[in-house]
Amino acid sequence: MIDFAQELNEEQLAAVTASDGPLLVLAAAGTGKTRTLVYRVAYLVEQGVDAHRILLLTFTNKAAHEMLERADRLVGGRVGGLWGGTFHHMANRMLRRHAAALGFPSDYTILDRDDSVTLIRACLKELKLTRKDFPKAPVLLSVFGKAANTQQSAESVAEAHFEETPIDVDEVLNVHKAYVARKQALAAMDFDDLLVNGLRLFREHAEVLARYQEHFLYVLVDEYQDTNCIQAQWVDLIAARHRNLLVVGDDFQSIYSWRGADFRNILSFPERYPGTRIFKLETNYRSVPEILAVANACIAGNPEQFQKVMRATRDAYKKPVLVRLRDGAQQARYVVEQIRRLQREGYSLNEMAVLYRAHFHAMELQSQLARERIPYVITSGVRFFEQAHIKDVCSLLRVVYCPHDEMAFTRLLALFPGVGHATAGRLWRKLGGRFEAGKEPERRLVEAALPRAAKTRWAALEEAFALLDEREQDGANDGDGENGENGADAENLGGRLIEAFVEGFYRRYAVENFENAQVRLDDVNELAAFAGRFQSMEAFLSEVALLTNLDAEIESMTREGGEYLRLSTVHQAKGLEWKVVFILWLADGLFPSGRSMMESEGGESEERRLFYVSVTRAKDEVYLCVPELRQTRDRNVFPVAPSRFVDEIPRKLLKTEQAWLV
Repeated sequence: MIDFAQELNEEQLAAVTASDGPLLVLAAAGTGKTRTLVYRVAYLVEQGVDAHRILLLTFTNKAAHEMLERADRLVGGRVGGLWGGTFHHMANRMLRRHAAALGFPSDYTILDRDDSVTLIRACLKELKLTRKDFPKAPVLLSVFGKAANTQQSAESVAEAHFEETPIDVDEVLNVHKAYVARKQALAAMDFDDLLVNGLRLFREHAEVLARYQEHFLYVLVDEYQDTNCIQAQWVDLIAARHRNLLVVGDDFQSIYSWRGADFRNILSFPERYPGTRIFKLETNYRSVPEILAVANACIAGNPEQFQKVMRATRDAYKKPVLVRLRDGAQQARYVVEQIRRLQREGYSLNEMAVLYRAHFHAMELQSQLARERIPYVITSGVRFFEQAHIKDVCSLLRVVYCPHDEMAFTRLLALFPGVGHATAGRLWRKLGGRFEAGKEPERRLVEAALPRAAKTRWAALEEAFALLDEREQDGANDGDGENGENGADAENLGGRLIEAFVEGFYRRYAVENFENAQVRLDDVNELAAFAGRFQSMEAFLSEVALLTNLDAEIESMTREGGEYLRLSTVHQAKGLEWKVVFILWLADGLFPSGRSMMESEGGESEERRLFYVSVTRAKDEVYLCVPELRQTRDRNVFPVAPSRFVDEIPRKLLKTEQAWLV
């Protein structure tokens, strides 16, 4: 027998041993959420509940396996038969038994992402929509997936996604119809179909639903704040008969609305389930009390939430540091200096992480880390200057400033409809192995040699190339200015070229080719500003080449199994923890994201939850980095206001450093 009172704290014990009925367990960060779920399973089994009548739903198979293994050890192997796994896994298990009711054989095929992309490509080929100026298969799959997971029509999602492009939405919908028909013909479901059809099965076949409602006496759901509308409705149907539904989550950590998670599911739970008993887990085992004080203060500002106040079990240590910095460059130097100091004090790189709202926030830091040869990895991401969209834009600059650069010319030309590497290679040879972008006759020669589909898009670049004509007319090449730069470079011609390239061509290209087009365009915008910090574009391109080579060296070092620093967006860091955490660019408009606050209802509240998540990843030390100046692509410098989330923290909870004055 398990001594539950001995092995659990009072908060956990109350939730684990609660009597039947709807239960909402609000588990703040680091309070033993997984332990509570595991012991709840063990408690039910010890009370005589057959394990096969328990359904445990998680968001990852790894989490389900871990919970079941731990519960099995607790009760001596009596958890066998419990239904445990992800929503998709459980929906699939039920659909296998009843697929015929929906017109599928029981051995239907499940398409993984690559399969789905391949199938959409086949639809594009069948519909003769393989031209380069039409959205690519991964982009279309993302649009179709969003429609499925948010219960919106494909038409409404496609119209919103492509509203700023000349893309014909009717053609997109034709692809969607063809994709649905092909899946049906192949007796196949994609990942999203498992949820959609799982819900459809219950709604359209009451006898099937009744069977599972009777079978499952207890339903437990992990990370409930991350459920989407389909998942919440599916659970509600299964639990409707016995109402023994326990959901565990933290409304403070609901940060995935962009991928369909609905914050309202957890907020409305007591209303949907009258008689709900609410349990709060507030005893934190992860962080020192000074960090928890900051986390409690920052999240208190959100209007719609279940209030919780974390309490520390660890001894007092040191206050989080609020460090004011001049700009992103000084921020990068400061972080590196602190990392070196922390290493001398005994911390390993593996015990430290740098978190940020968007990948481009770490651009200067990646540059500094590469120069200092500090090994680092990026969670679910590619190093900034190795990303496809950054290389695409840099290829334009390389063509302009390095007329002999065949690789850049080929990459740039291959972006255009109907142009492949072979076509670009033939054109390069026709140009004699050199292309002077600033000379109109050479541009006309390129345009004349392009396929018809590419000519219009090439013409859109003329606004960018016109900047080169201005340089010639102004006589900017007649002499060098101070520090060796010419007049055009002094006005950041590179940044203006990037801007014209994006507006004339690349914005549409990004929407057609990348699922996260706006994120990538934000990166490009920051690249333009970064380029403006150099005295000449040649110096900038040399720096990019140097950093790319250093990055390759650092990546080799990390593969050898040594220590490395972790760089991550806050979204990708959820569920992880480190002893030391640096949070970058805590300035209004950056963190919180100005775009997020403008484009989504409740955006500020979710941004505040992101800040809370970032702070609560730290065990020992937190550094809140607040640069005070930003540079635009035209080399103007302007002040930025500190993040409103930082301003909301009482100053007595922080140690303040004015690093930029040192």
